[in-house]
Amino acid sequence: MKPLPAVDLESVLADTRDLWEEFRGNKLFLTGATGFMGCWLLESFAWACDHLGLDAHVVALTRDPDRFAAKAPHLASHPSIALVQGDVRSFTFPAGSFSHIIHGAAQPSAATSQPLQREIIVEGTRRVLTFGRACGASKSLFLSSGAVYGTQPPSCSHMPEDETAVARPLTVPSAYADGKREAERLWREEQAPGQRTIARCFAFLGPHLPLDGQFAAGNFIRDGLNGGPIRVNGDGTPFRSYLYAADLVVWLLTILCKGTAGRAYNVGSEQAVSILELAHSVAAAFSPKPAVSVLQKPVPGAFPARYVPSTLRARTELHLKENFPLASAIQATVSWYATD
Repeated sequence: MKPLPAVDLESVLADTRDLWEEFRGNKLFLTGATGFMGCWLLESFAWACDHLGLDAHVVALTRDPDRFAAKAPHLASHPSIALVQGDVRSFTFPAGSFSHIIHGAAQPSAATSQPLQREIIVEGTRRVLTFGRACGASKSLFLSSGAVYGTQPPSCSHMPEDETAVARPLTVPSAYADGKREAERLWREEQAPGQRTIARCFAFLGPHLPLDGQFAAGNFIRDGLNGGPIRVNGDGTPFRSYLYAADLVVWLLTILCKGTAGRAYNVGSEQAVSILELAHSVAAAFSPKPAVSVLQKPVPGAFPARYVPSTLRARTELHLKENFPLASAIQATVSWYATD
């Protein structure tokens, strides 16, 4: 898979230039290195090392280094990146000290059973916390999920971080959400030196977004690349919002470096869009424009489901912002895949 567009990496660097000094001469440990977020973080790290002369290194944990090297040889061979093989629940601790940790392993997978998802999330987090104590990391970030809030109430347009005020039980039991909640508790209660923060991640767009059936935006782009029609499997009424991945990296690095210890920050866009509107926006990024097919009809009187964050905390405390509107985020993702 080819590198990210230089314009995106330059955008990340422009908004994080002051943060990278923390990494100069230091080491970062990253789990979840081979997924969507991990690839963006690794590419941004390598770009910053090349352009700022940081003499920094990232050790990236992956279950299958050879597979990742085949997928992204430009990252696997970069002098600032070292891939180590291991399961997040039981990996051998890399030698030496590390200044920073980003723990992003155990993202959702349709092929992973519910009990195993929860075990990977919780036990993986315990292992990373133990490693953090051993390596002396001064700052650590846990990549959690907006799923921890449960079902968003109809009266809540944008979910704030104060989950006790608005959260509702999940209509369908989710080991993934339960695991993330328990992992957050462990992350907060860890009795060890160092600053630990939490990023509750919502939905995103950008190169490396999986097109294999787990994410509506990725499915729509896949359908468009195949010539259409773009298929909406539901009724198109649920609301989502999408942050472009270049902004995502800026937000994650800022939370890691400047976030308040023990605090959770929503990471996502506040610009809500229905799934049907998203499908038409994706269709508009192609020429000729493919048809949109909606497989179900809305239930009369039903409130549309929502999965949209409030980012007031991130915007006011950390001065974070969205640089990429939805249309440009879609077009950038489509263009990257279309020229692969």
